[in-house]
Amino acid sequence: MKFGNFSLMEAQGVRLAHTLRLAGRTLRKGRTLGFKDIEILRAQGIAEVTGAQLGTNELDEDQAASHAAQLLAGRHIEAQPAARGRCNLKATAAGVLLVDDAAIRALNRTDEALTAGTLAPFTPVRAGQVVATIKTIPFAVAGRTLASWKEITAAAAPLRIAPFRPHRTALVMTTADGLPDKLFATTAAVTRARLEALGSELAVERRCAHDSPAVAEAIRAALAQGAELILIAGASVSKDRSDTVPAGIVQAGGDIVHFGMPVEPGNMLLYARIGAVPVINLPGCSRSRRINGLDWLLHRLLADVPVSGEDIMDMGVGGLIASAAEGKTEIPEAPVPARPPRIAAVLLAAGSSSRMGERNKLCCEVDGAPMVRRVVAAALGSRCVQTLVVTGHEAEAVEDALQGCAVSFAHNAGFAAGMASSLRCGLRALPPDLDGAIILLGDMPQLDSSHINSLLDTFDPAAPAIVAPERDGKRGNPVLWPRHYFAEMQALQGDQGARSMVLKYADDMVLVAVEDDAIFTDIDTPEELARMTG
Repeated sequence: MKFGNFSLMEAQGVRLAHTLRLAGRTLRKGRTLGFKDIEILRAQGIAEVTGAQLGTNELDEDQAASHAAQLLAGRHIEAQPAARGRCNLKATAAGVLLVDDAAIRALNRTDEALTAGTLAPFTPVRAGQVVATIKTIPFAVAGRTLASWKEITAAAAPLRIAPFRPHRTALVMTTADGLPDKLFATTAAVTRARLEALGSELAVERRCAHDSPAVAEAIRAALAQGAELILIAGASVSKDRSDTVPAGIVQAGGDIVHFGMPVEPGNMLLYARIGAVPVINLPGCSRSRRINGLDWLLHRLLADVPVSGEDIMDMGVGGLIASAAEGKTEIPEAPVPARPPRIAAVLLAAGSSSRMGERNKLCCEVDGAPMVRRVVAAALGSRCVQTLVVTGHEAEAVEDALQGCAVSFAHNAGFAAGMASSLRCGLRALPPDLDGAIILLGDMPQLDSSHINSLLDTFDPAAPAIVAPERDGKRGNPVLWPRHYFAEMQALQGDQGARSMVLKYADDMVLVAVEDDAIFTDIDTPEELARMTG
């Protein structure tokens, strides 16, 4: 690859290193200059440009990222379309991420031009979550680099998901004088929530005396009831392999795999097996909803990932979940696999596009597809659970432009009253179980799914706030609105949409930085369309 300054005489085919903002037009970073671009540059007095020219046996940044991502993606992982030299890999099932860390290190040491970053090994993930990203550093990557990556990954893809499998689980709680019933109810409730978050059920609850024979009998009874995992909460924490609960496990035919773990909180956990059934003597912290060493073990066991004593010992690296030195007495709520927020995309496509003249701007082609179809593609490629298109003016033409797209429609017969009427129409058509909605405009064809997903990644259902994109301190579109704003939005009038509410709640808004101007770029006139498609 040749990088540097190129005169206009040699600039055809050069990829721009930096965005050029010209009078009436913007040439974006990474654009491959064609004849028309060079004529525009010459007309504006620009004599040279800075960029890159690909050599033979080189792949451009998106090709390289896409090829590399395919080499990494194993079972239950899929690569997303590459853009701007980046390709994300997503989980297609909830489970535990398995990483061949030696292979990832070898890949990253091959060539600084191509990088792979992953979540930590054994991270629990939800379906749709990004688990790794490939990023090219320059505009081109040598073919020999991809050949080396292919050789390193030839034996097996270095990333895969071990899916969570529902397990029928038993909880045995030992009793002692003075322990309140509330303690047992709390233990069961927390355990049930912990299991259900991972797709399993607490199917059996038993109480028994805090002595070894009683523990052994309770274990046998749980096995007889089909338990695939047994959890034991003792009236007191076990202090030795020969203590009451561990002795009861052995009496029931169990083998102790490991006692203790280098994870805080969770040090006093004991892990055993009776045949193929895991048995865990719970640490005291298991009665808390806060994440602890028990969660780390459950993540693997419920994904059917084998766990040895050495595996537990290796958890010590990163095992200090809470730091007493920082004065933290509580651990953040376990985030995984929390239900992802249910956000709908509402695309407003009802306007009369009067400034475009006789044509409906939404049906005008941009890069070979109707403008509205490009925006819909961005929504469908995102993690939104539904894409709803609000039609009005020339509804049939808009629906024809979206033929074959997996969208639903809501027709706004009163579209002439302004954008607020379309917003109200769309919100009324949404199902009641959503956490929020992203309001998209049909005339912003440069948006892609990454813009939408960046808002979804930031949205927190536990503390829902308005989320909007921004660049260089300027807010753009689309905007994600939590559900609790819907009632107020349905009272809006006129042609300003939710702009008044954006101003009203500006201090409550979370802004997400983006790397391009797609969040500002809409098309209203023939001249704007010509500039974008020229």
